[in-house]
Amino acid sequence: MRHRVGHRKLGRLTDHRLSMLRNQAEALLTHEHITTTLPKAKELRPFVEKLITVAKRGVKAAEPKGKTLAAKRLVGRDLVNDDVVTKLFGELAPRFMERPGGYTRILRLGPRRGDGAETAMVELVGSEFDPKKAAEEKAAAAETGDEPKSKKTVGERLRAAAKNIRGGEKKDKKAGAPKASKPARGAQKKSTTPRKAGGS
Repeated sequence: MRHRVGHRKLGRLTDHRLSMLRNQAEALLTHEHITTTLPKAKELRPFVEKLITVAKRGVKAAEPKGKTLAAKRLVGRDLVNDDVVTKLFGELAPRFMERPGGYTRILRLGPRRGDGAETAMVELVGSEFDPKKAAEEKAAAAETGDEPKSKKTVGERLRAAAKNIRGGEKKDKKAGAPKASKPARGAQKKSTTPRKAGGS
């Protein structure tokens, strides 16, 4: 029985499951969105949100009492990559400082092509804003005098991701060409080559 068991086993042993969650958390904090199966996404969400909360406490405590170092060590148990820890404390924790929780969102993408597993995209809230792209668009707008393009909505990003997962839509080679109908059962196919005289 699984009474009061608070997590999914995901078909893995404990060490394997924790390793997978740590790898996915690193990927999510690095790229700010990842695509995975729905049960894995639901397990990843609280795992990442706890890391962000610890980082927020470390940033809020400031340097004099040394709580930032303690928070970095707590986060470092799960995140091995120093670049990810630096990004978490330098960019992500200050971004979510005014937010009391709910740092990630799960967007369902539908069944995966091949095995039919339910897929989902996990992304950090506010990750649709890319500061590098915004700076480049402002620079380009200043040169050309045009306004920068508007951001994609959540629905547009979701449809694009679902299209990639399902393999896109099948297109006919010749657009508008009618499909050839199959001959009825028992009907003979017409031969294009004449028969040889003399038999064989």
